[in-house]
Parts: sequence; structure tokens; C-alpha cells
Amino acid sequence: MLTKERVLEILKEAGVLLEGHFLLTSGRHSAKYLQCAKIFQHTKYSEELCADLAEKFKDAGVEVVIGPAIGAIQMSYEVSRHLGVKNIFAEREDGKMTLRRGFTIEPGQKVLVVEDVVTTGGSVREVIDIVKQMGGDVVGLGVIVDRTGGKIDFGVPMGSVISIEVESFEKDDCPLCKEGLPLVKPGSRQIKA
Repeated sequence: MLTKERVLEILKEAGVLLEGHFLLTSGRHSAKYLQCAKIFQHTKYSEELCADLAEKFKDAGVEVVIGPAIGAIQMSYEVSRHLGVKNIFAEREDGKMTLRRGFTIEPGQKVLVVEDVVTTGGSVREVIDIVKQMGGDVVGLGVIVDRTGGKIDFGVPMGSVISIEVESFEKDDCPLCKEGLPLVKPGSRQIKA
């Protein structure tokens, strides 16, 4: 198991933690943003973090790993590689998360859902719903960074490599907006600033 110090060292080395005024996918604002995609530029970091995450679910009987596109595609692969199982991903079509490309989940199949970073968990909830609708058994949720400090509940066992609470604000209550700091939308999902 990785220590919190080692995980923070990796996040720093990989340039994951950004500071400024950010629009999160959830629509909330934050002074900090975790650009977890940067982890996957370096196989030495992704291998270390995903191996740690896979270890948390090694006894769950996982048969397939799934994550939401685009952020968890590489992560799904790397976690599944450590578990020795199949991996797939869900993606948006007409604004709705779905399985495409011939991907399927068999009834009763034990599925691990993965995500790089969780704030409100909207995409994760959509993927969990897809798995359940197809008759799969969600045995857990694995995340690299839990931004809620362990306060979020998806109704399934959750394991994270690191859990840290990063403050975020509704647009109308954002002190960064009141200071007039420019708002930046990093990440992959396009939403209006």
C-alpha cells in the first residue's frame, strides 16, 4: 500500500495539482484542480497508483473493470491489467453515458467501476446505473483521488488511493468570482463557464 506522502509526491511530480480559479465538471468552482490525466502521461506513476488501487479489490472477484470516458479509459486498462481481467469503458452519446463499440456486461458479472477523480460523482453514478441495468454486479468503485474526503456514498464499497477534501463553491457563493479571478475550465467535458 502506498503512503499518503508517496501519493502526494507522485501528484506533485506529475503536475496533477493546479491552483487558480477552476470550473469543475459538476458546475462548482474551486481554487484547486486535480488534472489526473497527467498521471497517465507517465507509466511509472499510473502503474504505481493503479496497482495500489487494484490491490484494494483483489479479493472482490472482479471480472471486468469499467470507467467513464475519457478520463478513466487508461485507468480502466491499467487497473484491469493488475487484476488480470477484461476492461471496457462507457462514453457519452447525445449527452448520455452508454456502452458502445460492442462492449457488454453479462448478467451477474462482477464489475469494478473506476474513476480518476471524484467530486460529486455524476459520471460514476451513470456508469453504475449502466452496469446495474445490464444485470452486472457492482462489487466496488475504485478512484485515485476522492476529493470529498470520504464524504460521498455510492451504495457500493469504495476504495481510493488518496482521499482529500478540496473545497468547492456554488457559482453564486464563490469567493474567487468575487475577487474577479479569471475562471478556467480544464478537463475533458465541455460545460458553459
